[in-house]
Amino acid sequence: MTSHKEKMKAYWKRNLRTLLILLSIWFVVSFGFGILLVDQLNQFRIGGFQLGFWFAQQGSIYTFVVLIFVYVYRMNQLDKEFDVNEQ
Repeated sequence: MTSHKEKMKAYWKRNLRTLLILLSIWFVVSFGFGILLVDQLNQFRIGGFQLGFWFAQQGSIYTFVVLIFVYVYRMNQLDKEFDVNEQ
């Protein structure tokens, strides 16, 4: 049987992994699409705006909001899996 300390170490390892994945996605969308790839993306349009401009102004914000909900969902799963419930 695993000790409580080992269980919490595994919990935080999974938590940090989730966090790093979600932050990487946000970085790619906001910095990559909004700054680095803006010229290539501006060849396409969404809602009348160039795609690179859209990602810089709106897309990164929408992505961030979606990532918040994904994080909440994932953390609720981890809390149940590791029996770490808020009280």
